[in-house]
Amino acid sequence: MYEVKTYEAILWQMLNAVTSANPELDTREGSIIYTALAPAAVELANMYIELDNILDESFADTQSRDFLLRRASERGVIAKSATTAIRKGVFTPSSLEIPIGARFSLNILNYKVKEKISDGVYKLECETAGETGNNETGTLIPIDYIEGLETVTLTDVLIPGEDDEAVESLRSRYFNSFNAQAFGGNIADYKTKTKSIAGVGGVKVYPVWNGGGTVKLVIINSVYGVPTSQLISSVQTAIDPTANQGEGVGLAPIGHTVTVVGVSATTINISTTITLQTSYTWQDVLPYIQDKIDEYFLELSQSWENEEALVVRISQIESRLLDVAGVLDIEDTQINSSASNLSLGANAIPVRGDITNG
Repeated sequence: MYEVKTYEAILWQMLNAVTSANPELDTREGSIIYTALAPAAVELANMYIELDNILDESFADTQSRDFLLRRASERGVIAKSATTAIRKGVFTPSSLEIPIGARFSLNILNYKVKEKISDGVYKLECETAGETGNNETGTLIPIDYIEGLETVTLTDVLIPGEDDEAVESLRSRYFNSFNAQAFGGNIADYKTKTKSIAGVGGVKVYPVWNGGGTVKLVIINSVYGVPTSQLISSVQTAIDPTANQGEGVGLAPIGHTVTVVGVSATTINISTTITLQTSYTWQDVLPYIQDKIDEYFLELSQSWENEEALVVRISQIESRLLDVAGVLDIEDTQINSSASNLSLGANAIPVRGDITNG
């Protein structure tokens, strides 16, 4: 708003005001008047910069993170803090009982035993919050000596870790809070409460899906993949524990019987005819083609919550593959042996299958 109020513009206005009233006075650079007014012009320019900052920080659409946190909290919209990843650890021998709290390391990250799943299989919690705990797999090294332990392998992500909520995500939730009031078990209330649970990236709410008082929640995990049974169970327990369904023990209102399920994965096999530059082979470009397909499917999965059903489009696949270095042309693309776009089920997300070049 005050972009024109620069040091030069302010100083010119001040000098012009002097010469307009007293044209005989010397206002050249180095003169007494110039030297007296220049520092004041600097301070006034700084004041206008601060006024611009105050205006930006006064409105939610331009606020920086710290001020947006304060504004959102006034609406009861609290930024999501980073959460820790829950992973599966496989121990040998399986008959060995591993102490709860035992710690292990893999590269720069440490993990501790949280809960026993079955013989030789335990839940491990990453000690570092954020998505970084989702990435590593491999052999763990015990930090504390455990007699009889042979091997420990870090495998599946049971509940994904999440980074601190991004500013734009919080800003979007703040504005959405004006459009849909979350109250007393309505759809907005279920969405707000379910998405506040660690590991949940999105949810579709189906009220009265199996008679009066029944609610079905379909969730996707925070990395926009199929949730594990452990995450589904965790959400079920938080919303409406199975043992006390409908009694209001969880976050659901009394009288609501809630069933939590996860999205399903639809495998997408792609066949196409790609013309490559002479210096490239299929094996050269395949990893990059796979990355492009994964990026497209991730974008679709991220929009799943707000779409009635996802559609995998041939045009999108071809346009993205043309961006791969070495690809000259592409034609005859088929999805699951069909030359048409593929509409998925309402609660399905795409997962990359085979990619073949005919």
